[in-house]
Amino acid sequence: MKNTVASLMGMKEKGEKISMLTCYDYSTAKIIDAAGINSILVGDSLGNTMLGYPDTLSVTMEDMIHHGAAVVRGCTNTFVVIDMPFMSYQTSVYDALVNAGRLIKETGGNAVKLEGGAAVKEQIKAITDAGIPVVGHIGMTPQSVNAFGGFKVQGKSLRAAERIFLDAMDVQEAGAFAVVLECVPADLAAFISERLTIPTIGIGAGAGCDGQVLVWQDMAGLFTDYVPKFVKHFAEGGRVLSEAFSAYHREVGEGAFPGKEHSFKIDEGIMAELREKYRV
Repeated sequence: MKNTVASLMGMKEKGEKISMLTCYDYSTAKIIDAAGINSILVGDSLGNTMLGYPDTLSVTMEDMIHHGAAVVRGCTNTFVVIDMPFMSYQTSVYDALVNAGRLIKETGGNAVKLEGGAAVKEQIKAITDAGIPVVGHIGMTPQSVNAFGGFKVQGKSLRAAERIFLDAMDVQEAGAFAVVLECVPADLAAFISERLTIPTIGIGAGAGCDGQVLVWQDMAGLFTDYVPKFVKHFAEGGRVLSEAFSAYHREVGEGAFPGKEHSFKIDEGIMAELREKYRV
């Protein structure tokens, strides 16, 4: 069954956990979709995982549209959320609405995600008023990495915890149907989740959230530049691929690949005529 805004919100009401993974390409999207994952986030984390940037700040609208459209083409039932990149919504409500519209229109995605709480209430309201579902994102917001002085857990003091809680309430009031809580203490995330009527999706925010999201390369053991504390390797995909690449290199070098079973045949009579005609 196709996952929708209504079905995801219904999962919170029934106490069912929501699964979400990031994804950036068609082939992986098909596998995630077939596995029954509820939602895919086409994250601006593609800057790190796909493009090799040190952060997400260099990712463009064109990057998000290119990757978002590829993911959507690979999905049948999975709900696809697409990140609004840095400076595509902070500049004005008008810019936010236009860029959100582009993401949905040019990718076929189901919703957009933007970072921030009270500071982007007007943007969230304008986008949702236009009929575009919005996922909020508070706590450690990677597009604000320079303001935070690095990737750090947020909300550890009373003042900071209250700010995140109020941001969550603002995001809900503005019309978002879900909110990502990133790198906040587990007890705070549970406190927020209990008080919101919309689902919370945690990443580094403990088990009290209504759902969880991980970067798929992280959880599959593919991205090894660094491993955040909140990541669990559900497979050692990097090791498997490394062994496969090495085996391929070895067999090509030895002439063992391709074998006859990987090759196409031609009538021997044709080859005999060709050899006779072009005899050396």
